[in-house]
Amino acid sequence: MANQQMDILSAVLEQSARLVEEQVDAQLSKLNEMDEDEFDRLKEKRMEALKKAQKQKQEWLSKGHGEYREISSEKDFFGEVKDSKNVVCHFYRSSTFRCKIIDKHLAILAKKHVETKFIKLNVEKAPFLTERLRIKVIPTLALLIDGKTKDYVVGFADLGNTDEFSTEMLEWRLGCAGVINYSGNLMEPPTSTQRSGSKFTKVEKKTIRGQINNSDSDSGDD
Repeated sequence: MANQQMDILSAVLEQSARLVEEQVDAQLSKLNEMDEDEFDRLKEKRMEALKKAQKQKQEWLSKGHGEYREISSEKDFFGEVKDSKNVVCHFYRSSTFRCKIIDKHLAILAKKHVETKFIKLNVEKAPFLTERLRIKVIPTLALLIDGKTKDYVVGFADLGNTDEFSTEMLEWRLGCAGVINYSGNLMEPPTSTQRSGSKFTKVEKKTIRGQINNSDSDSGDD
């Protein structure tokens, strides 16, 4: 029985390898059939795409992307949000230990996901905004797209209910909200290994946990 299973596995692997080889051969054949003008046009098109991507990155960096920054007031918040399509704002309190855990992970993600702005705001300096966004648990991450709050990460409930969640776990959670360009599998957290007592919570894309209800409230001034 074991030999039969090995034979089946071997046949499947051989077939997969053959398909990959055929695909590579087809691509090489297509390149060989190109004349010089076609090849130059393809090369030029790719160069234009690279230049466009680099220009976009520089634009993001000029708006404060690429680093995790603290803003000093509610007024600054509205300006930062208006200036960028995707924003993650950490509402924190200096005396709350778990805010420092969030800080560590967001500093890493800000460098990796330059398409998104990562900022933090002390709730003690933002009473109006804290009330308006119904922020009751610290830390809370407000996830904004096109100037509107689309989702929240409230405490660590979506991150495995543990202080020792990974940066990849938070990255996945932000990907579920669509506030970063996530290349992994949104249907499952990035790891199936759970610590004792922890529990992962699946999150549908762009959904908000029950504590907070203003998913489409405009973050700008009324």
